[in-house]
Amino acid sequence: MEDLAAEYDRHLRQVKELFGKLDEVESTVRSDDGMVTVTVGRHGQVRAIELNPRVYRRLSPSELSRSLMTQINQATEAVARQSKELMEPLVPEGLPYEDIFGEGVGLDSFLPQPVELDDPVEFDGREGRAWRAPTP
Repeated sequence: MEDLAAEYDRHLRQVKELFGKLDEVESTVRSDDGMVTVTVGRHGQVRAIELNPRVYRRLSPSELSRSLMTQINQATEAVARQSKELMEPLVPEGLPYEDIFGEGVGLDSFLPQPVELDDPVEFDGREGRAWRAPTP
């Protein structure tokens, strides 16, 4: 039982450590012409946009808009790749990454749910407790 508890503690520490690293994931992408730089965080939120002072003389409004969207998309894709690389060690073999780490997943998804014990029941003449899995 102690070995099982130690293994559980080790896995829990690993999950917490990885989620901590995941919070630090971000990507900064610069356009080829150097006019637009965008930084995107873990959840795809734009953390920073830097525009070269000459951007308004070199790009039309529609070109600037396209460049911004391109850099945001590239940075978001890079963050998704980094996140997947960090978390893949936790994914059981044969289970798609997206099923576990899709949108809205948090640390609670990895922790066991509490087991609820029913009233005492008899099993083959012996008294014991039955358990049931929590309902979602």
